[in-house]
Amino acid sequence: MKIHEYQGKELLKQFGVTVPRGIPAFSVDEAVAAAEKLGGPVWVVKAQIHAGGRGKGGGVKLARSLDEVRQLSSEILGMQLVTHQTGPAGQKVRRLYIEDGADIQKEYYVSLVTDRATQKIALIASSEGGMDIEEVAHSSPEKIITEYIDPLVGLTAEQGKKVADAIGMPADSTAQTVDIFQKLYNCYMETDASLVEINPLNRDSKGNVIALDAKFNFDTNALFRHPKILEYRDLDEEDPAEVEASKFDLAYIQLDGNIGCLVNGAGLAMATMDTIKLFGGEPANFLDVGGGATAEKVTEAFKIMLKNEGVKAILVNIFGGIMRCDVIAEGVIAACKAVNLSVPLVVRMKGTNEELGKKLLAESGLPIISADTMAEAATKVVAAAK
Repeated sequence: MKIHEYQGKELLKQFGVTVPRGIPAFSVDEAVAAAEKLGGPVWVVKAQIHAGGRGKGGGVKLARSLDEVRQLSSEILGMQLVTHQTGPAGQKVRRLYIEDGADIQKEYYVSLVTDRATQKIALIASSEGGMDIEEVAHSSPEKIITEYIDPLVGLTAEQGKKVADAIGMPADSTAQTVDIFQKLYNCYMETDASLVEINPLNRDSKGNVIALDAKFNFDTNALFRHPKILEYRDLDEEDPAEVEASKFDLAYIQLDGNIGCLVNGAGLAMATMDTIKLFGGEPANFLDVGGGATAEKVTEAFKIMLKNEGVKAILVNIFGGIMRCDVIAEGVIAACKAVNLSVPLVVRMKGTNEELGKKLLAESGLPIISADTMAEAATKVVAAAK
């Protein structure tokens, strides 16, 4: 799960990281009122969407008067903001953040992610913070510093100083920077984050170090431990089909292809998509109904898949381990009748009660195409989609 910048800064403040004063706004009038409350002379009007590159896309502007705050808020609020992370369709701006202007002397980059290869936390930092950090990583990788943190030990002051020195932080700001690194690490661990990123981390003309941005991703599986963070969820920023799927405990991600996939188990779902690609097709979604799928869940899964007008055929690929094939068959039959299925359907079943499941499908009277192997299923569904 992702959250907005202003929400991320609320979390950073809770862990003692210094951030500029700011107030979220949901209308132009609220934006002007926020600027008045903060006091001048300079404010930053920031679009709040779950994507980076807002500045380059025109979603971050400087205002030097309340009239400018009103004008810029009117322009940004409601705009379709296109960045390198939104795709060409962009994302509609529904929230703003009005923030104190900053005394920017030098911008740095810092983030924390989990490194699976080392089973440690990677502290990543650079002297080249700001809007072009992706280009820095591509063209000057030597300017990206990585320090691995043992989660059983935590981020030591020695490690923090090593990174601060490596990114060229002046001596009079080193202690502050190390303190921020350690607080950021504590925030990362205690919130079950999968990414914490500050870009830029600013050093002002007085040597003060302050977080000018905040980007957070969280491990969705751990959100039950963080009800306050879960309240930050903004459904407007998420794919409507994925939101609908989550209500029924379905793992669904929409893709660009034309073959819908309904599978039980994430690994089998990935293998199914790979097989479709291997035989010349394009999957329209990832969909894992899980090990406890009911007829209701399967029906909802079909409805969600078919909301995508690009779906020309559906492949159901089930391995009956915990899940019995006859239960899935009943769900498929009920779903086909409920949605009045009008696209070709290929079903492959293996495992517990396989023969009973196949018998139910064969006797359903529905035009279901059966398959025995994954290769056969992929071949048939690719042909059916064409």
